[in-house]
Amino acid sequence: QVQLVEFGGGSVQAGGSLTLSCAASGLPFSTYTMGWFLQAPGKEREFVATITGNGGSTDYADSVKGRFTISRDNAKNTVYLQMNALKPEDTGIYSCRAGVRSGLTIAWGQGTRVTVSS
Repeated sequence: QVQLVEFGGGSVQAGGSLTLSCAASGLPFSTYTMGWFLQAPGKEREFVATITGNGGSTDYADSVKGRFTISRDNAKNTVYLQMNALKPEDTGIYSCRAGVRSGLTIAWGQGTRVTVSS
């Protein structure tokens, strides 16, 4: 079965850093685009970053450009989100997603919570 499990969430002070990990199993990992999404308190889930199967292309929400970096290690079936210069508005549940070019979602992780205090 396909499973995505996120790690690395926690509480940090504004300006701090966290690195999230998402470990995938049950799918040919390198085939899929991987992404990170944020559900902030009181908001709908929104796009944060994506990376193509071979890591050759990345995309970021404007709000995180220059601060967050998405990467993947296909040998470890893991995608990462390095978050720097964190802001209170970055607070929420970060979920990992496996998808395809059509936009179809293959799997979601359960999410990991990030809290950034001012």
